[in-house]
Amino acid sequence: MSAPALSPIGQAFVVAAFLEAITWSGLLIGTFFKYQTASVDLGLSLVALFGRAHGLAFLVYVVVTVMAGVRQRWPLWALLLGVLAAVPPLVTVPLGIWFRRIGLLSPRG
Repeated sequence: MSAPALSPIGQAFVVAAFLEAITWSGLLIGTFFKYQTASVDLGLSLVALFGRAHGLAFLVYVVVTVMAGVRQRWPLWALLLGVLAAVPPLVTVPLGIWFRRIGLLSPRG
């Protein structure tokens, strides 16, 4: 069984969730290099790059999540879970998969 089609805001949510997770990954990798290896300069560069990128991706994800929740008329639990998923690393992608599977990202009919 294939996942339901995505609405335009659902597509934006999936993209924002993916970018948020990718930038989280880059920030975690940079932090590893900064504190756990002799490559402190590389770590500092990665942390600076991905720190800024993640800050922007986090804000975009939260805005898109709130917009999706309002436009798609999500229940309050889904909206809160969507916003809170940005806090722990790499949770936005599985949440997006689950939200798609249960139809929260599908066109409203």
